[in-house]
Amino acid sequence: MPVKLRRPILVGGVGLSFLLWLLQSIHEEVVELGEFGVLGLVVVGGWFWLFGSRKPKEIQFAPVSSPLDLETVQKAIAKSESLINHLEAEAEDEQIFTQLREQVAQLLTDLNRQEIKLAITGGKGCGKTALGQLLASDWLPHQQQSLSLTETPALFEINDTGFDVQAKVEQLSNCSDLVLFVTAGDLTDTELQILQQLAAVKQRILLILNKQDQYLPTAKVLILQQLRQRVGEILKAEDVISVASSPAPVKVRQHQTDGSVNEWMEPQQPDLAVLTNQLSQILTQEGQQLIWASTIRAAAVLGTSAQRALNQARRNRALPVIEQYQWIAAAAAFANPVPVLDLLATAAISSQLVIELGSIYKRKFSLSQAQAAAKTLGSLMVKLGLVELSTQAIGAILKTNAFTYVAGGTLQGVSAAYLTRLAGLSLIEYFQEQDYSEETRAGQSLNLDSIRQKLQTVFQQNQRTSFLPTFVNKAVGYIMPESSQTQLSGSETKV
Repeated sequence: MPVKLRRPILVGGVGLSFLLWLLQSIHEEVVELGEFGVLGLVVVGGWFWLFGSRKPKEIQFAPVSSPLDLETVQKAIAKSESLINHLEAEAEDEQIFTQLREQVAQLLTDLNRQEIKLAITGGKGCGKTALGQLLASDWLPHQQQSLSLTETPALFEINDTGFDVQAKVEQLSNCSDLVLFVTAGDLTDTELQILQQLAAVKQRILLILNKQDQYLPTAKVLILQQLRQRVGEILKAEDVISVASSPAPVKVRQHQTDGSVNEWMEPQQPDLAVLTNQLSQILTQEGQQLIWASTIRAAAVLGTSAQRALNQARRNRALPVIEQYQWIAAAAAFANPVPVLDLLATAAISSQLVIELGSIYKRKFSLSQAQAAAKTLGSLMVKLGLVELSTQAIGAILKTNAFTYVAGGTLQGVSAAYLTRLAGLSLIEYFQEQDYSEETRAGQSLNLDSIRQKLQTVFQQNQRTSFLPTFVNKAVGYIMPESSQTQLSGSETKV
């Protein structure tokens, strides 16, 4: 990619760096000139301290608390639709936003949905199949509302080694307005985690203790009480119910007048009265709320899909920009033999990088804000030890090629390119988490805690992979073409 230097910050910073180097080369005999270079750095660096502290908002698609109203649901749909509009304006793949728009149309249709979807779930052997069959045969036909009842596959299968709680939660939320979560005893930690995450997305839940006939009356009371205590923060006491969907037969012994004894197994009737009463009450009082809550959850999923696609489209545009500036930084640092002035050139490059990446992510940065952001990134890299660790790692790789390693400025050039890349990738990760509704607004500043976390994550990802050796070799190829390396090798051999 050809490099264009039509940027005032970049040209000014790099130009000043080379000007100071040139003056130092001409006046090597003047000792005070080094102090002049440092003073110049202090003056220019003072621009970088203009830094705002307003904390940006985070994307939040979570549904609001009950009770819901139609306006709240429509706003949730509109928020997702706005993201799709952004995607349509920036993405090239028409199929993506066409599919998303079809899903928006379906959401609008679902606002008038009459059928309420119930889902029965739980671990294997908890009796959910028998419970579902009883509800379908004895209770559903007598309800005035239009209802559907679905049994999900058993949770926690023996061969389910890669159990994904989040995936299970999403499946349940997508297929139901009301979840009947069945257990045959106390909750496991995984079951409790699923319930907590379902409650976090405002999924309506009934926790059902099945097979109550297997417990003594006192034990049943204790288990039910313990369940209510464990889920007390997410469920009301009346939403934790005990039933017996398929009670075991009871042995009956009858003594006859002649002294003989007759014994037989007498079937027991299922006990679902408390559950069906609670279900009927919920459907009567909260039927519309259940549908609206499901619509909001679906809008959240849709918005997340649109945001993910938008982030990918912007990332595809941002990566070439980062690559362009990392090579500019490498060339500037390699050509400038004064290490302290390399930092000036890199800061100027980073400022322009902030502006261009901000433009891609619809974040307007003024000159002073971009300089402050560059200063923040540089300071964080130093404080986190990323500069030292990167330089050490790059130096170790360069030592494998003695001729490359001894070349003046090679370590500085490769390090500058690598640090510029880390800064750019961290900005991408940071921008992707910001609230899209804040886009195009001026006066943006970086959240220190968030950008620090992104820097550490990006650095660790690049250190753990084989990326760094490949990057170093590529960087050396940019700043020292093969012809230059051959000449250096020949001169070293002669010596």
